[in-house]
Amino acid sequence: MLKIQLNKTLKKLAVAISTAVISFQVCAVQYSANFKGTEINEFINIVGKNLQKTIIIDPNVRGKVNVRSYELLDEKQYYQFFLNVLEVYGFAIVEMDNGIAKVVRQKDAKTSSIPVVGDENPGFGDEMVTRVVPVKNVSVRELSPLLRQFSNQAQGGHVVHYDPSNVIMMTGPAATVNRLVEIINRVDRAGDQKVEIISLKFASAGEMVRIVENIYKSTNTGKGASPSFLIPKIVADERTNSVLVSGEPQAREKVSDLVRRLDSELENNGNTKVIYLQYAKAEELVKVLEGVSESIQKEDGTTSKARKSSKRDVSIDAHADSNALVITAQPDTMRSLEDVIKRLDVRRAQVLVEAIIVEVFEGDGVNLGVQWISEDGGMMQFNNGTTVPVSSVAAAAAAAEGEKGKTTVTIVDGNPVTVTEPDQRGDYSILAQLLGSVNGIMAGVVKDDWGAIIQAVSTDTDSNILATPSITTMDNEEASFVVGQEVPTITGSSVGNNNANPFQTVDRKEVGIKLKVTPQINEGKTVQMTIEQEVSGVSGTTAVDITINKRSIQTTVMADDGGTIVLGGLIDEDVQESESKVPLLGDIPILGHLFKSTSTSKKKRNLLVFIRPTIIRDRAKMNEISHRKYNYMRNEQLLQKEDGIQLMPLSDQPTLPSWDSALELPPTFEDYLQKQEKP
Repeated sequence: MLKIQLNKTLKKLAVAISTAVISFQVCAVQYSANFKGTEINEFINIVGKNLQKTIIIDPNVRGKVNVRSYELLDEKQYYQFFLNVLEVYGFAIVEMDNGIAKVVRQKDAKTSSIPVVGDENPGFGDEMVTRVVPVKNVSVRELSPLLRQFSNQAQGGHVVHYDPSNVIMMTGPAATVNRLVEIINRVDRAGDQKVEIISLKFASAGEMVRIVENIYKSTNTGKGASPSFLIPKIVADERTNSVLVSGEPQAREKVSDLVRRLDSELENNGNTKVIYLQYAKAEELVKVLEGVSESIQKEDGTTSKARKSSKRDVSIDAHADSNALVITAQPDTMRSLEDVIKRLDVRRAQVLVEAIIVEVFEGDGVNLGVQWISEDGGMMQFNNGTTVPVSSVAAAAAAAEGEKGKTTVTIVDGNPVTVTEPDQRGDYSILAQLLGSVNGIMAGVVKDDWGAIIQAVSTDTDSNILATPSITTMDNEEASFVVGQEVPTITGSSVGNNNANPFQTVDRKEVGIKLKVTPQINEGKTVQMTIEQEVSGVSGTTAVDITINKRSIQTTVMADDGGTIVLGGLIDEDVQESESKVPLLGDIPILGHLFKSTSTSKKKRNLLVFIRPTIIRDRAKMNEISHRKYNYMRNEQLLQKEDGIQLMPLSDQPTLPSWDSALELPPTFEDYLQKQEKP
């Protein structure tokens, strides 16, 4: 019991001595602190009293302090000594804006109101601070995990990153935070990647990039591969024939040195390349490239004499079998020609042109006539319309009667001899020809010496024609389409002397539906078309030759892709009335029809021509259109197949094979036959 009291007395004496020493040092603005087995709360109170600071102690702050100072400390050193002791024992002090300080556990300090500092006032020692550091050249996502390894995350240290702003936020003792900032600055400088532009004089930028990338690709594979940030990025700028290099300084220097060494003039005066074309025709590009090379040679007048002396003519040839170009030229000229070829050798658009021809025709006609004739020579005759003249009918009838054979009696050797001549048959050809031209009804009456014929006919004609010719062609390429026949027409005739060896010259003309178009696709979705549309046909024959009806349009129009426009048309209505009559007698009501011939006709025609262009830029669009028309034709065949073939019920009509997918080619006819042969 006495020993315990003695220990307490000694402790109080030690505290009193320390307090006395510290109080003595305050007068000299220097401190000497020695604490042995002192409660940490008492330690904090003593330091707060000496520094004249108001300090709030968290209830969780517990423990004893054992620390000794062998030298005198000024006020700043003494405060840092205080912070160091707290940090060693797992506590931290948080400075408030009102000058009051709080002592809390280190792991709780990061959620307190710790001041945010910067480069001007970064903090010192173990005081708790928060700092936001922007990173310029590297990704904070990759840098943040590395920094956490240098920070005590279990205590007051805390490191997070924010991707959108590429910044890192850190909380902890000022000494630790400043150390992390120094690491960030050094790493951020190491990741500084600049871009260097190298202009080439002789080599091609695209070819140079390909060579350098292959070199780095082969040397950076396997276990000994270089880190990704040490591998430079190389891009070719074909427009300026330059190479862009970005990456670390050392990596950029290696690539730049290699590019400059490779960018040297060839020993010969030019090089030769074979360029295979995908879409354009080699023969058509030769003239264009020759013109471009001549322009380049004219612009090369500012080159040095050395270049001029080593210059040779450009050679451009086409190989039609492989659709390739063989070019020999200087590297700079070769690059210009390759750029022209690259822009011209593209897939050209196509245009599907569909013409729609609609014609509706109606025609009505009525003819009525009465003609008289007398055996003594009088007659009433009309030649209008389709009336057959009565005089021609009478003459043809007389020719068809023929002559009856005569009987004569002669005396031969005193005996009478009777001779009878055979009857002469009449000529029916003239009458047959006249009757063959009769249209409608013709009735005749013969009474005594008078005869009359009545002719009447009524005609009604209706027609509805719909034609949809279509043709697909390349942009700016003329295309023609003809469906019809060639009919012979007489162009001349000639006979020899005394009408011997007569002959005629004959020419053949195309009649039917014709479509000739040259489309031009403009910027956007419009098509300019030069169109020649014709519909013709044989309407009849004349005494000289045949008669051909023809309807044609020649025009240039502008239409939208998939739009339908009208090219032109004809709306015609024709009414004609013709009347032939005997004066006075033909004017008598009702009875006057016996002395006149009337012909009336009415015709109405509506003809319109439409056009619809469709731009085809890719394979999918072409297959879609082909698939639609293919199935249309197949459906028409299936309809006929359902009706069957009369008198041949067991026979099957041919049909196209099924084509279900618009993105696939239709099956061949041989494949279709093989499927049909299988049981």
